[in-house]
Formats: sequence, structure tokens, C-alpha cells
Amino acid sequence: MELEYVTQMSKMDTQTLNEMMNQYGNDIWNYAYFLTKQHALADDIAQEVFIKAYYGIHTFRGQSTLKTWLLTITRHTAFRHKQAFFLRKVTLQDKPRLDDQSRSAEAEYMESQYTDEIWRMIMSLPRKFREVLVLDLYYEMPITQIAELLNVATGTVKSRLYRARKKVQNMLKENSGYE
Repeated sequence: MELEYVTQMSKMDTQTLNEMMNQYGNDIWNYAYFLTKQHALADDIAQEVFIKAYYGIHTFRGQSTLKTWLLTITRHTAFRHKQAFFLRKVTLQDKPRLDDQSRSAEAEYMESQYTDEIWRMIMSLPRKFREVLVLDLYYEMPITQIAELLNVATGTVKSRLYRARKKVQNMLKENSGYE
């Protein structure tokens, strides 16, 4: 449920803020944590984002989705705190799968280990590559929204995604011993 009526608001009420926090709170916190790798700072940033959204709703023009707008505020807030670090381990929760009931514990464990290893590889990439992959893979954002969020051209996003994927593929080849 996109909070479409928000685009017509000049002032936000607490009920709308609560709905926004319920709908986007985890995404905002996860993105803040991704950028900072600090639980307390991610908490502070998420709070600050929703305070900024509450008081700055009149600046939301509806040119992007509400989620993109909130993620943009999150990114700017995190960078202002100057705490963006390279992450060694991702703590984003895996999305639930529909076929989980039919899988064995061993299969789940092996897939979990493989997924963790890929995320470790992604998190070892330089920030500009890591960021586009997380926005693409985890948040499933279209290239145009990633470009808007990062304030770069769509061609730049495509290039970074291509290079990032290539780097991860090379790391997978190196780790598996296949040449």
C-alpha cells in the first residue's frame, strides 16, 4: 500500500506518520544500518528520517515513490553523520521464500551459507558498487529510482551494476577454484 494521499498533504498527521513508519520503518533502518554498520546510529538516523518526513512532507512532490523519497532522506542523513563504513557482514534479514515448507534443514543451511558468502563478497566491494547492488538486489529498486536516489545518471547505475556483478562473479570463481 503506497501512501498516495501523502502527495496532497501540506502537513502530516500522526496517524499518517504511524502508517508510514509501519510500512517503511524496517527498510529505512536496514538502509541506515547498511550505510553505518552501527545499531544505535541506525536507530537515530531512522528516527531523524521520520521526523524530517513529518515536518518536511510539504517538500514531497510525488516525482518518486514515497519509499524512494524516504530512502533519499536516509542516505543524506547518514552521510551527514559521516559514519558510512565498509561492511564486512550484512545483517539484513533474508526475505521469506514461498517454498520454505518443502525444503530440508540441510538444504536451508547450505543455501543460507551460500547467501551469506555472496553478501560478504558484496559487502567487500567499494561503496559505489556495493550500494547499487544492495538497492537492486535487496530493495528491488528499478534503475531509474536508484539513479534518482544516488543522484547519478541511469547509465552510471547500469555501469556500476555490471561492474559490481562482474566483480562478485570473479570472487565466486576464485573461491570455488574454477577458472
